[in-house]
Amino acid sequence: MNPPDPDRRTGAKRRLRPIIWLVTLISLSALPVAPALAKVYRLIDPSDSVIGTPFYVKAKSEHTLLDIGRHHGLGVDEMQQANPDVDLWLPGEGTAVLAPDRHVLPDAPRNGIVLNLAERRMYYYRSPTEVETFSIGIGRDGWETPVGSYRIIEKTENPTWTPPASIRAEYAKNGKTLPAVVPAGPDNPLGAYRLRLSNPSYLIHGTNKPWGVGMPVSSGCTRMFPEDIEYLFGQVEVGTPVTIVDQPYKVGWLGDQLFLEVSRLEGTGPRAVEEIIPPSIAKGNGVVIDWDEVKRVQQENTGLPQVVGGRQGSKSWHHFDMIF
Repeated sequence: MNPPDPDRRTGAKRRLRPIIWLVTLISLSALPVAPALAKVYRLIDPSDSVIGTPFYVKAKSEHTLLDIGRHHGLGVDEMQQANPDVDLWLPGEGTAVLAPDRHVLPDAPRNGIVLNLAERRMYYYRSPTEVETFSIGIGRDGWETPVGSYRIIEKTENPTWTPPASIRAEYAKNGKTLPAVVPAGPDNPLGAYRLRLSNPSYLIHGTNKPWGVGMPVSSGCTRMFPEDIEYLFGQVEVGTPVTIVDQPYKVGWLGDQLFLEVSRLEGTGPRAVEEIIPPSIAKGNGVVIDWDEVKRVQQENTGLPQVVGGRQGSKSWHHFDMIF
């Protein structure tokens, strides 16, 4: 399988195969400053829950980890999480940088928009087997984005921003004056597009500070890269359901292989290993789990799905048959 097309919005549909790991080293010598665009992932088997293929890119001296991440639709935290030994601002000429473009789908209805706060990522389902995914910024500590089931009730292009009293008071504490209404334009923190949720205090919107995308930095709203919200704005309609979950541990199948993705926030303690894999999977007929691998994936906390088990008897899992 080839690495993802650098043009993330070609509309080309990817057929996914059950593979353990595939990375390809590609050069970023021609990497433009402009970000890449969205692509559609298609699941061959509706019971599968893993999309994408991770790959490496070779950095140039002028690129930061943020540049590389944004070009591939990946946010700050997930790039750092996947590349703990790479300098954020100076990866260095020729450094191999991992683009963690693989995700386990959240345990949520495959309908409309699903946000998983733990991984700072959005999933937009064009159908139950066709999905697009985007990095997002979420609410910071004390201003958390609320989990729950909502819907889009309003779409606005070039919105003004009327900051609530709580945010104006926070600015005042820091000696700053925030106007009652911020007009549309480059200084508007909502960017050029806004989607209002049925909990009307919360929005999905663009930003005039794109490098905060992928981090918990907002006052509760969901931020997207300007190019991503522009695209999504044209795809969704008023009434589209929005499900917000917080799942630091995601488990899913791709063929006969079982993947675990761990995205624990800093300071969050580990779970007991036996609680990570749901009993409905761990105790399934013919399912084999490598619990040492589960423990390792949790400890490493890279945010990248890893194979931790499979179906006994499958050709893909003969080595697990020998272990167990």
